[in-house]
Amino acid sequence: MNSPKNVPKYLLLTITAIVVGLCAFQFSLRVKPGLLEYADASGKLRPVKTQEDWQKKRNQILDGMQLAMGKLPETKSLPTPEIEVLQSEKLNGFTRQKIRFLGAPNEYVHALLYIPDPVKPNEKFPAMLVLHGTGEKGKWLVDSSQANQNRAVATELAYRRYVVIAPDYPSFGDLTDHNFDTDRYESATMQAIFNHIRCIDLLQSLKQTHSDKIGVIGHSLGGHNAMFVGAFDTRLKVIVASCGWTPFAYYNAGKAVTERFGGALGAWAQDRYMPLLRDKFKLNHELFPFDFDEIITTLAPRTFFTNSPINDSNFNVEGVKTGIKAASEVYKFLNAEHNLIARYPDAQHDFPEVARFEAYEVIDRILKP
Repeated sequence: MNSPKNVPKYLLLTITAIVVGLCAFQFSLRVKPGLLEYADASGKLRPVKTQEDWQKKRNQILDGMQLAMGKLPETKSLPTPEIEVLQSEKLNGFTRQKIRFLGAPNEYVHALLYIPDPVKPNEKFPAMLVLHGTGEKGKWLVDSSQANQNRAVATELAYRRYVVIAPDYPSFGDLTDHNFDTDRYESATMQAIFNHIRCIDLLQSLKQTHSDKIGVIGHSLGGHNAMFVGAFDTRLKVIVASCGWTPFAYYNAGKAVTERFGGALGAWAQDRYMPLLRDKFKLNHELFPFDFDEIITTLAPRTFFTNSPINDSNFNVEGVKTGIKAASEVYKFLNAEHNLIARYPDAQHDFPEVARFEAYEVIDRILKP
């Protein structure tokens, strides 16, 4: 290429570097592996053809999640959680306990624990991890004593004779005063994943629980956190998300939140969620190292049920449909198409009765012996 006259060489080099950088940047945005493609040891994309290939792809998705959430701490060698009962109340058909336990040294997990009344000696029950939505009450948002209509999921599952644990998300409930600046996590999202894994450890340790019959359900904040823990912990046999997700490109936070956090996706980058999406990935969804269709594929071939109302103002239903269509290719590859269930009720940001009780029936089908 001939250099223009009267242009200093250093300026030409600068312009060339900018052009090359922009081209590379555009290429990095454009090239995204398909859901049935994995990167081999040299970085070359290969089609997923075998179960071994799929496991490589799945691990790469989990790696991408950890780029935005921080590394998942070691969970395999931790002691069995020891429950401290803070309050206990006998209710109709079950006992509800307010508890806490050490998930790790100096890290308390606060939760509600529901134990059904046995009708025969040594009776065991399936178990559910129930995750609350956004709100200062935390775990109480899923208990009938304080929950909004259509949100008392923990109580309803206890009535259906499940052992239930409903923990606080960091910064809500008894964790309202949590200090994100001094904890060991790069995101509250990862801290929640760790806490939820420890809740599963606790459920498995209970004499009343079928240790291999455990699922997770959550609404809104709890919906995507159900997906997150389901991705990292395959002990969960069924995952239910209500109003918890849409691909990042479709997310709508509303004017007030958008202005407050510097863009719609700024809501995902608050201290109580994933600040690396702001600090490292500049709130550009095309740079984000994971998306929700990918997370759904990590749940396969297990059962995933999503309640995604058509009038949800945050989690755009058209995005959900796009994500389900993409993820269905992986479920089909794994011969598990029947385990991917999406419902689109005519509702707003809610878990209406028809969808909720269908979700319970799906859970029953998977977990009830």
